[in-house]
Amino acid sequence: MADDQHEEVSKKVSAEEEIRRGITVMRRVVQGRSRGIILDVYWSNQGQLIEPNGHTLTSFIGALVRNEIPITCDDWRNKELNESKEKIWSEIKRCFNIEEERRGFCMKLAGKLLRGFQTFLSSKFLKDADGNFVDAELPKKYESLISAEEWEAFKSKRQDPVFQRISATNRKRASSPAYPYRKGRVRYGRLEQSMLQKEESSETSLPAHVLWKEARVGKSGVPQEEVLHVYQKCEELSQSLSPDDTNGILSRALDVPEYSGRVRGKGFGVTPTSLSIKKGKAPSNRELHARLEAMQAELDALRKEREASASTVYRDASDKDSINCTFQPNIPEGISHCQLYLSSPYYRMVGKGKVHNVSGVLLHTRELPAGCLKVSVDIAVEPNAALPYPSDDSDATTVHEAVGSFVAWPTNLICVGYETPTKSKSKDNAIPRHTESTVSRKELQENEVSNASAQQKKEVSNASARVKSSGAKKTVARKKPTTKYRSCLRTFLEMTDIPTGGVRTVHMEVGIFGFDYDQMIGNEDFIQVFSHEEIGVTVVNTYIRFLYDKLMRPNGLDVSFGFLAPATVNLGLILSRPDTVTEYVLRILMDNKDAEKLFFIPFNTGGHWLLLAINPIREIVYYLDSLGNDWTTYPDMKVLIDTVLQAFRAQRDIQTSRRGANSITWIKVACPQQRNQIDCGYFMLRFMRDTLALGRLKIPTDYFDEFKCAFYTKDQVDEIKEEWCQFMIKLNVCS
Repeated sequence: MADDQHEEVSKKVSAEEEIRRGITVMRRVVQGRSRGIILDVYWSNQGQLIEPNGHTLTSFIGALVRNEIPITCDDWRNKELNESKEKIWSEIKRCFNIEEERRGFCMKLAGKLLRGFQTFLSSKFLKDADGNFVDAELPKKYESLISAEEWEAFKSKRQDPVFQRISATNRKRASSPAYPYRKGRVRYGRLEQSMLQKEESSETSLPAHVLWKEARVGKSGVPQEEVLHVYQKCEELSQSLSPDDTNGILSRALDVPEYSGRVRGKGFGVTPTSLSIKKGKAPSNRELHARLEAMQAELDALRKEREASASTVYRDASDKDSINCTFQPNIPEGISHCQLYLSSPYYRMVGKGKVHNVSGVLLHTRELPAGCLKVSVDIAVEPNAALPYPSDDSDATTVHEAVGSFVAWPTNLICVGYETPTKSKSKDNAIPRHTESTVSRKELQENEVSNASAQQKKEVSNASARVKSSGAKKTVARKKPTTKYRSCLRTFLEMTDIPTGGVRTVHMEVGIFGFDYDQMIGNEDFIQVFSHEEIGVTVVNTYIRFLYDKLMRPNGLDVSFGFLAPATVNLGLILSRPDTVTEYVLRILMDNKDAEKLFFIPFNTGGHWLLLAINPIREIVYYLDSLGNDWTTYPDMKVLIDTVLQAFRAQRDIQTSRRGANSITWIKVACPQQRNQIDCGYFMLRFMRDTLALGRLKIPTDYFDEFKCAFYTKDQVDEIKEEWCQFMIKLNVCS
């Protein structure tokens, strides 16, 4: 700011342009304005002044402040300065092409320049070489800017003991910085601009630690060893943290206390808010209501469009695969129970009913289409699935609408008993297996698991009771798990078509994720468990069904706990379709707004599983990560969850103070830590299992005493696998 202090003071201008004590401004800017030249101002991607004209605007604002604001001003927020601030802003707009939204930045910069001018006057004229106070006269150079009364008041303030004590503390703190800034008047914004131009980079910004290092390189061009050490530490941290979490990287590397609102390594004008995607002030309750209503209307329109499109696709594909199918002799004559399938866009069961394989049978007085049989639909597994042959008489077009009536169904997509059709190279080969193999396989299952099932079922269902009955804080005793259920399930799979591409379904009722659907499960999902690979969303969802059936519902915990679908709430969808995720999470929370409840979110970041446990009534988010990261690693996740909780608060009409509007509490739980790159999914499932076994809505910061450990052992991980495999056997997934 030295150039601001030595700026040539021009003579007073005409009365029309005069403000209070006469405007003293930069001559080049005023002369340009007189010729009709308005200077354009440019901003970086993060809202900082850059060249061209960034330095000119800064100097111009400094000149205006020195003319308009008295040096005795101690509080820039004083409302008595509003008139002067308005005059400063009007002069800026007269000389520069600048948007109204930049007013806040310019006013903050003006306050910063005023404090710099006050420091300059005090250091230059009121202190000797040893820092002692000097009772100096008003400098003649600034007589046109400062009155004698202002100067005496300014000196008196500098002699005040309280002021001197604060000044001494600040001077001591700034006297010997560990990593001094070495770029002079070139601040971070222009430094970043020059670095990008020099590298001819297409990027719009640089990581904060890269800027921080460059700002500490002097004329020699060689950074100090201490600076390089910090930079290398930042580079190592950047491999495990989000690229946008530069504040977290520098804070960790420097190991210094941080305060709210600061962004290290970015300079003046950059705040956590300006770095986030969402800018501007927090929306009011009314704005949130309007936004949510518009979002709901848009989602409803998209849902209707998608359903209409899906019905057309299903109907066309099913017709092509069904016409001219040959009669399948393995369907017995008479009336038999059956499962109804569609082959497009993938093989799946859509309903259950009875097939009427009777010679000469008619469908509503009409002959059946070629290659079809008459079926009665009893259960709709996929309610919105389009019928391959819509019923003209009943106006039914979907499986749900056909329940209780007769429809025509392609013979090669009708399965008697429990068989599932396999994908084949030709339609003629798509013949289900004979029922006899199903019966023998079912008998084998009963013989092999009958002795083991009862004991394991009793152990799982009584997990909560065992913990509660222990009374004292003790680790829950566990029996060493075996591999018997994994061995049984592997044997059963080998006798089915699943290893060759067949699929099965596990029904997920509405009470689990808030919507009813069938979870597809295939060979790759079983292999993940058998071979100890990273588990996917199918294994996670089906284990959640196990928790819901075995721990939650029998113990009445479904009124205190809930789940959110990981296929809907994950980092990929948050980045690509945040509105969809927000609408879903908010709907689930609002459906349960009258009672305190803890919601589990198995959250996938794209290659890693962690657990979020949300108490929306108390606005608490528990963060459990087996890699030891915290929520700053995934800022988009935190922004969305905070937004949802604020909207939840607004829809419940909960009034909070302005300070409490952002009081959502995030708690990092010191949970067991994985020791490899595979176990994150199993650890996340155990976090949910442990919490449900204890039935507590509050998760301690250092985790539950009953399950506290540095890491889960192999036996504890295998216990999850055994429970999952036993549950798959019980559901007859291999049938």
